[in-house]
Amino acid sequence: MSDSSSIYAYLEKPSMVDYPGHFAAVFFISGCGFTCGFCHNAALMGKKQAGLTWETLEAVCEKFKKDWVNGIVMTGGEPTTADDLVELIRFFKERFGFSVKLDTNGSNPERLAACLPFIDYVAMDIKCGLSAYPEFVGFPDTGKIQRSIDLIRSKARDYEFRTTVIETVHTDEQMTEICAAIKGSHRYVLQAFVPRDELPEEQYRNAPRTTAARLHELKGLMAGCADEILLRGA
Repeated sequence: MSDSSSIYAYLEKPSMVDYPGHFAAVFFISGCGFTCGFCHNAALMGKKQAGLTWETLEAVCEKFKKDWVNGIVMTGGEPTTADDLVELIRFFKERFGFSVKLDTNGSNPERLAACLPFIDYVAMDIKCGLSAYPEFVGFPDTGKIQRSIDLIRSKARDYEFRTTVIETVHTDEQMTEICAAIKGSHRYVLQAFVPRDELPEEQYRNAPRTTAARLHELKGLMAGCADEILLRGA
């Protein structure tokens, strides 16, 4: 085992919003194969960065455990770029008894499949309709995205698919395509897009925040694609 893990950074304070029903520590893994111009964690895109040592990670977890943390969120970047992802999940669960939530973009179904037996909750971002992935996020292998969707629907203990809605991008046609890709799912979440000055592309830094009216409209449009449709940021 390497002296260093793939955990690049973590939030100092636990979160009550990143893992439903849990008081969670949030850990970040660097590296991502997408090039989303609207990424809120753009510093973690691109090549992987040096991670925390396992000794440091253990000390951090001991502190979180004393602070009543009962869940871990592994996010990024894209966590499935980490060769030690299964090892990390087992470390959090077996050493500390944490429930583990994995955030993923679905680009690596093989590693996702290896992780699913150990994960308690998966949140997969559906960036857009599959036909738009090559242009919108720079990822042409949409077959991998669909395989990840199918894996999560059939194998995950609990999960959600989610889309951050940018009104200039997520037309009714795009959303109908998403609906077809995830139809029959357990839970689907529509999230408001919030512009920030540090987003990679200027067009998204200057884009308007998603309106509550549009989110509610899309909730009606997406009815039938999942058992439960939730809104965040409405």
